[in-house]
Amino acid sequence: MTAGCVYVLGTCDTKLPELTYIRQILHDSGVDARIVDVSTRGHAGHADISARTVAGFHPQGAGHVFGDDRGRSIAAMAEALRHYLTTREDMRGVIAIGGSGGTALVAPALQALPLGLPKLVVSTVASGNTAPYVGGADIAMLYSVTDMEGLNRLSRIILCNAAHAMAGMVRTPCQPVADPRPAIGLTMFGVTTPCVNHVLRHLSARFDCLVFHATGTGGQAMERLADAGMIRGFVDTTLTEFCDRVAGGIFPCDSDRLGAVIRTRLPYVGSCGGLDMVNFGARATVPAQYRNRVLVEHNPQITLMRTNPAECRAMGHMIGHQLNRCEGEVRFLYPEGGFSLLDQPGAPFHDPAADEAFYAALAETLEQTPRRRLIRLPHAINDPAFAAALAHEFSRLFTENTDNAPYPTQ
Repeated sequence: MTAGCVYVLGTCDTKLPELTYIRQILHDSGVDARIVDVSTRGHAGHADISARTVAGFHPQGAGHVFGDDRGRSIAAMAEALRHYLTTREDMRGVIAIGGSGGTALVAPALQALPLGLPKLVVSTVASGNTAPYVGGADIAMLYSVTDMEGLNRLSRIILCNAAHAMAGMVRTPCQPVADPRPAIGLTMFGVTTPCVNHVLRHLSARFDCLVFHATGTGGQAMERLADAGMIRGFVDTTLTEFCDRVAGGIFPCDSDRLGAVIRTRLPYVGSCGGLDMVNFGARATVPAQYRNRVLVEHNPQITLMRTNPAECRAMGHMIGHQLNRCEGEVRFLYPEGGFSLLDQPGAPFHDPAADEAFYAALAETLEQTPRRRLIRLPHAINDPAFAAALAHEFSRLFTENTDNAPYPTQ
């Protein structure tokens, strides 16, 4: 058996055959495994770790978990499970099964576990919007196809594949690669890729550049790493997640976007990448009130909508208020020539008036100090000269920060 064990999560009052099946396959594969019961009715039979044991980790005790209000009990068990799992020193991986309720129950606990620890959820909701369950964590989700009401010819195959996938991750763990370069976070969208590629050419020799896709959870993941001390600065070129927050798109940030910049005081260089577009699904899913706006079909699943001056003003105020709370070094670079590949002369989203509405609102809101500055440049965001300015500003801020001084400049 491998050192440590895999925790197999589920509700033993409804999913015991499936949980036992997964545990047996893991054992047969040479991996120690334990069933953790997260039932909210206090089921105590057949689990290696009972529901009452898990519930005892709730800050208000097990009695707070079990009751007649199912929604309240699920939320309380989710909190208890998070406290339970984050204290396990023998855990080598986690595999969970569930429907919508079970998946919602285990997700917060899995999101709280360290990045890199194998996490897999077999779920009936894995073919839908999985963002609430995955968040900014590295959780793998596998669609169960059939509901999990006992084992059948199809569920046996899917659960077996899931167990073998977990066994493979646990038996042959990836070893971290030593890298003397400090890690930094960058944000990118397809329409800001040239900019970020140019920034990487300037910074990669000195920094380990972690690029995040700005899809709501991308920004969340980047900031989570900053809070955990795993990255030491930001080149946040692409703030498009604010568009979807303001206009109801499918890739919104939450209210804590830029929160890690505030908390950590790490060097921050930001810009306007993708602030010209809101993301929706297929064209037929665009809300009725937006059907007459300027729309671009990015692909069959994604439709982009040009932000208007009112939305740009709202984002300028929103970002400005967040940056005002930052006590570290902050530079925000404004590209006069446009915010994306679609926002340039002749392109469908070229709208200088809307862009200027953002700048005016940001300039009006941002309280500039020697440590917090707004810099306006006569370039489009994807121009090499603009990328060079982003890289130069970040390198200078990083070097001047006394905590980061030991790293040599290039």
